[in-house]
Amino acid sequence: MLFTEWNWDDALEVAREEGLEDGFRKGCEKGRGEGIEMGIDRGREEGIDSLCELLEQGYTPKEAREMLKNKSRVIGL
Repeated sequence: MLFTEWNWDDALEVAREEGLEDGFRKGCEKGRGEGIEMGIDRGREEGIDSLCELLEQGYTPKEAREMLKNKSRVIGL
């Protein structure tokens, strides 16, 4: 049988490390979620800006929609 001596300092250190790991994991999850939301908002904003630019250039809404569906035509790839 393996017997180890109980040590409060070691127990507190383990609890602290587990707390840090848990906090880091939760922080990453929250940050990932916020990053996704920001990316969606930014993409929506850029899409609206692109649509407005095309409409200002004289394209019809239907033409602008087709151009945005094929982004390579809009950005020249």
